[in-house]
Amino acid sequence: MAGTPRFDIALEFSLEPARSSGEADVDTANHILTGTITAHGSEVQIYASDPDLLISGKAPNLVAIRDLAAQMAQAGVSVTLSGPAGLIAGIGDVKSSLVQRAMTGSPHIRLGGATAIAPLLRSRPNVASIPLPPPTPFPLVPTVRRRVRRRITTTHYTPGSGRPRLIFVVGSENWDGTPPREFDLLAGVTTIGSGEGCDLRLDGLLPLHAEIRHDGSDEYVLYAHGPIRSSAVRAADGDGQILRTGARLELGDWRMAFFRAEFADHGRPFGGRVGGELAHQKPQPGRAAPKN
Repeated sequence: MAGTPRFDIALEFSLEPARSSGEADVDTANHILTGTITAHGSEVQIYASDPDLLISGKAPNLVAIRDLAAQMAQAGVSVTLSGPAGLIAGIGDVKSSLVQRAMTGSPHIRLGGATAIAPLLRSRPNVASIPLPPPTPFPLVPTVRRRVRRRITTTHYTPGSGRPRLIFVVGSENWDGTPPREFDLLAGVTTIGSGEGCDLRLDGLLPLHAEIRHDGSDEYVLYAHGPIRSSAVRAADGDGQILRTGARLELGDWRMAFFRAEFADHGRPFGGRVGGELAHQKPQPGRAAPKN
């Protein structure tokens, strides 16, 4: 079970009223909302210097407030709003009396004293409106369950993309300026050897010298059936070697390098940063020594 989240907040705010065009001038100096937002644990405390400036002229959506308060209480989180006269209201993991539960229809909503909430119950002309941010989903609710295992998503393109291929190495002493030979790997298994049934036939090798398998993790893994020297990293199964861009292969007298477009090659870290800096990354196999 995930533990109760902790918050450390120390913010001060000041909001001036916004008037629409053609609206009569008002004394904005008397209609500036200031306050603080503080937290040192699971309780977030909001203090407003003039709470009645928060009135929007519309009745609050009690159904939505009850649902939000229940989710916050389940996570062990609470938010309280106070003014100069004391506590106005609190939602989430709060204690409310039986009378208040009957009034609000929820055990997770706590009301302050009559002196504190009276200004919010008075009707007054809407002389100005505070430019508050647009409504958004409460950010604490979807993030409090931090130990839920979810499918890892990455920046990869479709499986098998990036044109994975082998490029034959040409020495500088005998290169005539023409592009080197290339062989595109197959979607499933690519066999390499001198046998007639191999996908890539090379003289001087065993009938089946090696194979490259495209696995379920969208990796291309080399499996040797004959002598191979490689700079690829060893796979988790201990037998295969994961090919990444730039890996060199030596099979008999043949020299090749593996290439795949950067947007599809996994590399390190796996698929880009999963979740941002300091997030948990998929373990990467260590680099193996060249295999004789």
